[in-house]
Amino acid sequence: MNNKISITYLILIIAPWFFGCRGTVKEENENASASSVSLHVGNDKYIMIDTKESVLTWKGSNLNGLNTQTGYVYISKGELMVENGQLMGGTVEIDMNTIEDKNHGSDNNLVNHLKDPDFFEVKKFPFATIVITKVASINDENKNVTGNLTIKGITHPVTFPAKMEVKDGIVRANGKLVIDRTLWDVRYKSAKFYDNLANQTMSDSIEFHINIVAKK
Repeated sequence: MNNKISITYLILIIAPWFFGCRGTVKEENENASASSVSLHVGNDKYIMIDTKESVLTWKGSNLNGLNTQTGYVYISKGELMVENGQLMGGTVEIDMNTIEDKNHGSDNNLVNHLKDPDFFEVKKFPFATIVITKVASINDENKNVTGNLTIKGITHPVTFPAKMEVKDGIVRANGKLVIDRTLWDVRYKSAKFYDNLANQTMSDSIEFHINIVAKK
């Protein structure tokens, strides 16, 4: 995957593929790597997301499922709040300019179209964010994550299942988020807004696979 990011057609994010509730930073190691920094706020620990190892993968398709597109988008920055080995919150910022198609990279007609006003209007809205507001434990590994997803300046709550592991100072989390793109004003070839599209109708559902690595 070459460390690439899963928000279709982002449609997406994600992040942008991951998470919220950030407190006031009291201590920061300014000499630490930008991709792996540990911050402490009282009894809470903020662990910076490693942007080189984390990836958000998107998947979109026609309504009939015959034409499927998959690609990546990169996390520009983010942090997870972990307390006593449990995910408590966090934030993820996704750089929409980094959208890529799995088979053809970042310089192709599909990606250029995804950046247009038809889809994500990246020039006006270069970043998407996910802010985690609640984490409910199903068991030690499986969680239900609730947060606010912002795309194109529009924010809606989302809830998705995720798995999380904390081991040797490394947090690994992955989840699957499916959104209705039209809620974020991504209307291109949606049957909700256009008639007589026939086989060209695109599914309103966008699937994101979020893989996050954060380190002390």
